[in-house]
Amino acid sequence: MIELYTPTIEDLWFKAQMMSDEQTMSYNYAYGGTILFPKDRWVEWYDRWITNHNGKRFYRYIKENDTFVGEVAYRFDEARQMNIADVIIYAPYRGKGYGHKGLLLLCESAKKNGVKELYDDIAIDNSSVALFLKCGFAEALRTSEYILVKKEL
Repeated sequence: MIELYTPTIEDLWFKAQMMSDEQTMSYNYAYGGTILFPKDRWVEWYDRWITNHNGKRFYRYIKENDTFVGEVAYRFDEARQMNIADVIIYAPYRGKGYGHKGLLLLCESAKKNGVKELYDDIAIDNSSVALFLKCGFAEALRTSEYILVKKEL
């Protein structure tokens, strides 16, 4: 069974592992690729995203049985006045439907939390645009750098 799971601070090893994995972070190549997420940053990050999110952030792992396979999140972007979605599947689990199911579960959670629309700005060369379109998002804007997709919930 695939579900969304609220990680504990101790579970953040998985986020650190994903962010340091070159294949997983290949979508971020233009912006530097992998990202360091050392243990000394976990408490501050956890407080901001899980404990004191103030209704402006949502973060969960995608979990199948006892295995973490990815993460989903959204955050309210003050400058653009929109909720931006995020889906990352750990590279060994890509192509197995986890992104699709995780994104749909994220949309359900956002709707339950009162979010009316979700967006994502996806790099122009990122194949995940197809995933978002398959999950009911529509292209709202295209530039030479990214595609902005939108879904009304």
